[in-house]
This record gives sequence, C-alpha cells and structure tokens, in this order.
Amino acid sequence: MEASQNQYPGLGGAVYMNASESEGFLPDFGALPPALLDRVQLLYLCTPSNPTGAAFSLERLQTLIQLADRHDFVIVSDECYSEIWYENPPPGILQAAWRSGRKALQRCLAFHSLSKRSNLPGARSGFVAGDAAILKKYLQLRTYTGCSTPPFIQRAAIAAWQDETHVEENRAIYRRKLADALEILSPILPVKAPDAGFYLWLKVPGGGERFAHRLYERYNVTTLPGAYLSRSTGHATHPGATGNPGEANIRVALVAPEKENREAMLRIADCARELLT
Repeated sequence: MEASQNQYPGLGGAVYMNASESEGFLPDFGALPPALLDRVQLLYLCTPSNPTGAAFSLERLQTLIQLADRHDFVIVSDECYSEIWYENPPPGILQAAWRSGRKALQRCLAFHSLSKRSNLPGARSGFVAGDAAILKKYLQLRTYTGCSTPPFIQRAAIAAWQDETHVEENRAIYRRKLADALEILSPILPVKAPDAGFYLWLKVPGGGERFAHRLYERYNVTTLPGAYLSRSTGHATHPGATGNPGEANIRVALVAPEKENREAMLRIADCARELLT
C-alpha cells in the first residue's frame, strides 16, 4: 500500500491517464498495475472523447467491464457526444454490458444530455441509466442535493427528447462542416477525422498555446490550447513520460454556422502557413 501510494501520488483523489496519439487517443486502463486497480472505486470514462473525438469500440468496453469485475470498481461513462457521429454510431457502456449478458448492467452507469444532440447546453437536461442498485442511492442523493428544472425548460426538453429528426439534421450539418475542415486543412496540417463529437484535435506548428494566441490576435479566430485540457502525468500513470500530452495541439469546435466555419478553417490554414514559413 505504501509503495503504491508513493508511486501514484494522485491516488488520494484522482489518477489521470494519458490518451495520446500513439494509443489512438484512448487510455489503456489494462496497462495499470493490478495493485492500483484494486484500490480504484470509480473509473470515469468519456466516450466519444472531448477533445479528440475518439470512441471506445464495443470490444474494448467489454474488456473494461471484465476489468471492473476483477478489481471491483464502477464504470461511469459520459456519452453526451454519442449522437454526433460521422461514419458509424459509437457503442455505449450499457450496450457493451447487455451484449456481454449482463442484463442487470452491474457496475455500469451511462450519462447523457441534450446539450450536444440538440444544441441545448444551458438546459441542463439529461439522464443517467444503468445498475439499479447504484441508481437507487444516486436518486436519494439527487433528491436532497439537486436543483429543480424550471417548467418551461422541462417542456422544451420533452419536445427535444421525443424528436430524432433534428438530431439527424444536426449530424448532417456537422458532416458538411467536417468535410470543409478536412478539405482545407489536410494539405497543411496532420488532421484526422474524429469518430464522433464536433471537435478537431489539431497538432499545430509552434505548439498549441502560441498558435491559439497568434490565431486570435491576427486572424480573429478563437480556439483552445490543448494543454489547458490535459495534465502532466509523468509522475503518475505513465512513469517515464514527461510534459503535457496536449501542449502541441489546439481544440477546434465546429459549432459555428457553416459559412463561418469554412471561413475559420481558411484562417486556421493561413495561420499555419505563416508559422511554417
């Protein structure tokens, strides 16, 4: 116990894992030492991911469930980007559990929201589903600590949850915006289409922070430096790794209207050319 604590100083709270390009932008939880996994109580997963858009496959989710069984922890899967996809809908943790024959969905919780599928981030309307034994306690906590949703938001949320047409239209718009981004940026930058979500995770010349500053100051486009979304984990789950795994990147959100989105991609391309010359 003492040795494990010294090796993983973040274990008093959270242990963070890299999701680097060499790993397909997905953390390899199975690579963690068994002694550490035995002490885990909750594994938090974001699939599809923010900011990379990478999604766990059904097989990897099933393997993760088996890992939870061996080491007795709960999987909490944030799946709010799951309905913005490009080629194939990404699988979810409850689908993986059901396919594994776990009809009671033991150890698995999935969280979802209207914020991405319906462009309603301020509504704070969502749901959690999964293991009934865990949800019973969660409901009790929510009853005493949660806030009531105003009736007008409830009415709008009912309409949004019951309609799939606007979600399909939303996906079509994002596909067109992604196509514009790939067409404009791929000759200049190593851009990869995400599995899902509405972000591009771009490796840019000069590093993410410098590039984001230059892009804003000279081209009037706002992006987020990747280092602001990640942590240096050399001391924790990846011994030997150093630095911030997101420092070379920026996160680009494809949320502007199509015409504005295309113009932004052209300006990002111009900024990249300037820094590359």
